[in-house]
Amino acid sequence: MIDMTPTSPRASLRPALVHGGFAAEIAQARLMRLTAPAREAAGEMVHLAAYHDGGSYAERRPFAFRDGIAIIGLRGYLMDEYPWVGDSWATGYDAVRYQADEAFLDPDVKGIALDVRSYGGYVAGCFDLCDHLFALKQSTGRPVVAILSEYAYSAAYAIASVADSISVPRTGGVGSIGVVCEHVNIAGALEKWGEKITLIHSGEHKIDGNPFEELPDTVRADMQADLDATRQLFAETVSRGRTTAGKKLSVEDVLATEARTYDGPLMTAHAVELGLADAVLAPADAFAAFVDAINKS
Repeated sequence: MIDMTPTSPRASLRPALVHGGFAAEIAQARLMRLTAPAREAAGEMVHLAAYHDGGSYAERRPFAFRDGIAIIGLRGYLMDEYPWVGDSWATGYDAVRYQADEAFLDPDVKGIALDVRSYGGYVAGCFDLCDHLFALKQSTGRPVVAILSEYAYSAAYAIASVADSISVPRTGGVGSIGVVCEHVNIAGALEKWGEKITLIHSGEHKIDGNPFEELPDTVRADMQADLDATRQLFAETVSRGRTTAGKKLSVEDVLATEARTYDGPLMTAHAVELGLADAVLAPADAFAAFVDAINKS
């Protein structure tokens, strides 16, 4: 679930906001990232640069637009930098930010719908995006809804919590309000192969968490403290969004979920009771209700 490169011993320690049950999808998303330029050339998705380079996309909106509603998708694995629109495997926080900026400034847009089907992604950039969307919503007064076309877990739920309302289909899911990282120790495997890695370094903490030795207790404690602080930020973000949307959901209430996911008919209904969502609705019904409310206001 976490990026690992041989040139960066700390890469595998990068915290993530993901649902732990989507390892295969995460791996597939990373493979699909490698093919992004080719899929762009095939017309499957659009690079952000195409909207302002004077080409055929320069006069187009970088988001779907229907019945006065700007529709911004959050699909697949969420990354801090992934400057393409329309990919079903991954979404970049940079792309969402760009789309949102354009949507909130568009005089024809009466409201914004976040179309969410994501199991989460990077910590890096997630909360900055949440703050940016929240500020746009507050400053413009434009209504925002999160319409889950199945699930919003972890980072995806953090972003959805910015909305004025969250709808989830009965077979979908919300939650996973927690943080995860991993440390991989490959020393045993290297020993079997007859290899031994010696890291020559300057600075006591330069090789903290490297994959060639056991994780020291002090480093583990530092990692745990970082994860706990990030989870606290996550809870504060959710509480702010849900409280602004009229739900009494304190930081303590959010933390009390212990990163649980609320899936399926029974648990999505329970999520509504807790204030994590506002309605159990099919996506088409949720969108129709939003269109109706927008055009009546």
